[in-house]
Amino acid sequence: MDGRPVLALIARTLEKCGLEAVLIGNAAAALQGAPVTTIDFDFMFRKTPANLRKLKAFAAALDAMILRPYYPASGLFRIVREDDGLQIDFMASVHGVRSLASLKSRARTVRFEDAKLLVSDLADVVKSKKAAGRARDLAVLPVIEKTLHEETRKKKREARRTEERE
Repeated sequence: MDGRPVLALIARTLEKCGLEAVLIGNAAAALQGAPVTTIDFDFMFRKTPANLRKLKAFAAALDAMILRPYYPASGLFRIVREDDGLQIDFMASVHGVRSLASLKSRARTVRFEDAKLLVSDLADVVKSKKAAGRARDLAVLPVIEKTLHEETRKKKREARRTEERE
């Protein structure tokens, strides 16, 4: 299944609601070439009263509801749409990430149709999964680390070619 149409919808809706968030986790890794899958989309956001209002507007615009499942890290807001099983998690804190500002400073902007989405840098995805230490995170870590290594090598080769041309 191609998640791009869903990500385009999410990106448009985030922009429409003015909710700033960064895509993290396996979806972010997959967008950067890692051969991983996921059944949901995870975002980091800043938990403020204004953003909680925007999150409610976001859920309403998607014809979805907000749930507050219990997790040790909590601060998690799960957006669920029963029609198609769409699940989007918004977290105020993420293992291995100091702040939304630091995550944003390294994030990439990815265009989906007419909207943009901030996507966590692959190194931050690796760092977060290591810090979380959950079995499901550790299981995909070698695949994501290999993708990061290949991406880093590719950038170095491109930089050398650019230097040689100059």
